Amino acid sequence: MVNEPTAEQRLQVLLARISAVDTAAAENTRAYLDTLTKPPGSLGELEALAIQLSAITGMAKPCVSPPHIMVFAADHGVASEGVSAFPQAVTAQMVANFVQGGAAINVFARQIGAEVEIVDVGVASTLTLPGVTLAKVRASTANMVVEDAMHADEALAAIEQGVAAVERAKKAGANCIIVGEMGIANTTASSAMLAAFTGVPVAQVVGAGTGINTAQLANKVAVIERALSARQANADDPLDVLAKLGGLEIAAMTGAYLASAAHRTPAIVDGFIATVAALTACRLCPLVRDYLIFGHRSHEPGHATALEALDAKPLLSLGMRLGEGSGAALAFPLLQAAAAMLSEMASFADAGISNKAAR
Repeated sequence: MVNEPTAEQRLQVLLARISAVDTAAAENTRAYLDTLTKPPGSLGELEALAIQLSAITGMAKPCVSPPHIMVFAADHGVASEGVSAFPQAVTAQMVANFVQGGAAINVFARQIGAEVEIVDVGVASTLTLPGVTLAKVRASTANMVVEDAMHADEALAAIEQGVAAVERAKKAGANCIIVGEMGIANTTASSAMLAAFTGVPVAQVVGAGTGINTAQLANKVAVIERALSARQANADDPLDVLAKLGGLEIAAMTGAYLASAAHRTPAIVDGFIATVAALTACRLCPLVRDYLIFGHRSHEPGHATALEALDAKPLLSLGMRLGEGSGAALAFPLLQAAAAMLSEMASFADAGISNKAAR
């Protein structure tokens, strides 16, 4: 009788599937860009984006459409510590809004022609909404001030739900992955994880989240400091940090980034919470970093720290802090433009234009 592999063994198999991006394809694209009808480098960051898309896909003329958006929803036990301006019930209410097509991410998804999948990996209440993928690992994490947010096997199970969502998207033909989240108190979990990973003082990575006041912000900092002291997460063990301080949706997002890299598919990273998940994925497998495109700079103060830890420069900076994948969706047209430049723009030879600079 053959024993089934454990979740940890399955994760190791997934990590082994992730290879380095195609540097030869990147260099070919870099050279090709200089043959197009423009001064060399004149399209700036768009050219860098085109080169990265070739590196990710291995293609001279990469295709990023259609995009697929997946929003992972889960609740957090630490919400009971008064760290959010909204009650925990809002998570389930927002999931209903997603399904009805009324949230910001739905609006932006329609603009870019993206399918949206809503995945319940840990909402506290039982959801029976049509259109929600039921993948609940547990009903909310525990309060990380009192006990570990989840068991290690639950973190691994949530990672696998993120992987499964990408597998569904790829089977449906997705050429770009956009990952979003919904979960009251998830900026608290993300801030705790980021502080654990980087050693940066909690006060420097904590922001207003859902819009808390000054007193609530001070409480949020104190709650995270208590949790860090109580949990003693090992910064060198990403799964330990994730299980003790994280969230089920953060774990699922981590899995989605890992699976996107394994499929050589670009993944656009959203704001603060998404970037902490991306950091977790990169701590598990550093090769993932080159498959990630950072959509926007969040207004959350901790996002700068998370971006610095990943040496990342976002495409947009609009002062947003909504989450849901909204900033990543807004950045997607830039990927479309970079890909179109490679496939549609004429070369100097094609256009009969001299590319020799005048003396």
